Amino acid sequence: MTMRDTDRALVQAAGAVARLRCRSARHTVAAAARTPQGRVLTGVNVHHATGATCAEVVTVGAAVTQGVAELETIVAVGDRGREILPPCERCRAVVLDCFPAIRVIVGPMDDPRVLFLADLSAAASA
Repeated sequence: MTMRDTDRALVQAAGAVARLRCRSARHTVAAAARTPQGRVLTGVNVHHATGATCAEVVTVGAAVTQGVAELETIVAVGDRGREILPPCERCRAVVLDCFPAIRVIVGPMDDPRVLFLADLSAAASA
């Protein structure tokens, strides 16, 4: 799939949240997701002695809490200028369960690509 301007803006939104909110070892990844109407929701991961919750799952929780019925695209970006991060296996399962048609942005920051999360999950299990 071709990256659209709105996809690039979503990467920038996640990067901005990472720069603003990921300033400690407790928060190291930010995610941004977009609805089909263009609304952007964000979240950061949470590390704790009892475990961790990924930024994608926090973002999905924020979307559900705010009554969002559909997310079109999601992306996660690491703190301190790290790259776009692909969702882990647990995130893929949670996000797909909530939003089966969602697309994900993956790849290096200078050449990202968009694909359906279901296709990324299928490739990871092959």
